[in-house]
Amino acid sequence: MTDKSANKMWGGRFEMSPDELMVRINASIGFDKALAPQDIRGSKAHAAMLAESGIISKSDAREIAKGLDQVAAEIEAGELQFSERLEDIHMNVEARLTEIIGPAAGRLHTARSRNDQVALDFRMYVRDVVDSFDTALAGLQHGLARKALEHAGVIMPGFTHLQPAQPVTFGHHLLAYVEMFGRDRTRFADARKRMNECPLGAAALAGTSFPIDRHMTAKALGFDRPTSNSLDSVSDRDFALETLAAATISAMHLSRLAEEIVIWMTPQFGFVRLSDKWTTGSSIMPQKRNPDAAELCRAKVGRIAGAFQGLTMVMKGLPLTYSKDMQEDKEQTFDALEAYAVAVAAMTGMIGDLEPVPERMRAVAGSGYSTATDLADWLVRTLKMPFREAHHVTGAIVKAAEKRGVDLPELPLAVMQGVEKRITNDVFSVLSVENSVKSRKSHGGTAPQNVVKMAKSWLKRLEKAGLPG
Repeated sequence: MTDKSANKMWGGRFEMSPDELMVRINASIGFDKALAPQDIRGSKAHAAMLAESGIISKSDAREIAKGLDQVAAEIEAGELQFSERLEDIHMNVEARLTEIIGPAAGRLHTARSRNDQVALDFRMYVRDVVDSFDTALAGLQHGLARKALEHAGVIMPGFTHLQPAQPVTFGHHLLAYVEMFGRDRTRFADARKRMNECPLGAAALAGTSFPIDRHMTAKALGFDRPTSNSLDSVSDRDFALETLAAATISAMHLSRLAEEIVIWMTPQFGFVRLSDKWTTGSSIMPQKRNPDAAELCRAKVGRIAGAFQGLTMVMKGLPLTYSKDMQEDKEQTFDALEAYAVAVAAMTGMIGDLEPVPERMRAVAGSGYSTATDLADWLVRTLKMPFREAHHVTGAIVKAAEKRGVDLPELPLAVMQGVEKRITNDVFSVLSVENSVKSRKSHGGTAPQNVVKMAKSWLKRLEKAGLPG
């Protein structure tokens, strides 16, 4: 006896309904309902193309488009009840469309398959998200560049090995992240260029015998061109992998900045302050101000990198073309891209709120013999000493300062002359942290005048992209 509850979308071949557990493992509507806007856009473009190509009537195409608009409105209003037995967003939309307009809805799936349909929807979704990332990252860059311009001359220690190395400026430090996020934007832009080919029309895997116009649908949906190989079209998930890879690198940059904020806020450093907007307290320790937003941004990279690795593992052993394994592509991608978007937004908010503590930064910048390199450079310039020799002499002078418990600017000239008799009183002109940072005028250096110029340059570029000045 035929089981009437077998899936009507593909049940002609089957006599029994699937097991309840099969329904659960097979269904993706719980997460791929996020593709509803893209699914409806794609279906409207497909119906218009079918009518223009003479494959369906124009009256049917109009009814389909009108019905899809109603489905979209119901989804947006939260009125459409999705069915797990209909598996996915494609079947749920088609089933509701059938209820609205009747048999004409059955013509919509002519010359396409769920394979090219989901490839289209997912690609459009990722493309839309990538576009939003570019705007979000530009906003973060803008906040960093404005903060850099505001604090172009604030001196702080530069670190290697998390040990004080040379004095730098806070503005210069912030601009380093502007550069990182700029590279991230180009990575997303490159990924977008490669994903901007339309897979619709590849059908199940081999193309279709109907006289479709793939260039028409590609143009209608904002793609540069249709994809060139039907097998690759339905089995490709490079666009998601590449976007996740770019998001992983960018999330790593967010994590590095978040780590610095966490460190800078400790009493041991005390370099910056965040307001109540971006910090939390403790349930037991009333004095605490915890940088939880930064810590959560720091953690997001794990989820994002995990999604990239997870999708890589899904795809690595799949023969051409489509396998049900690929249903596992969306949930982790959706989660990772949402986590990334939240992290960028939170970091943008923190940067706008963050304020340096200049006096503390300046004090630490002057410790640890941070102008030793300036001393070595002075020996090279003034005494014409080979740098390796200057390095050795400077090391001996630092050792002498350590024995006396003073920093280089406080070390008596006589002590320095005990190491190198040709040193003159002029050496003190390079030993202050202020003169140190002012001297770093080489392209890309930390000199305040460089920072002002570069910050203004970035702000001008970002303003051209539509961000406020």
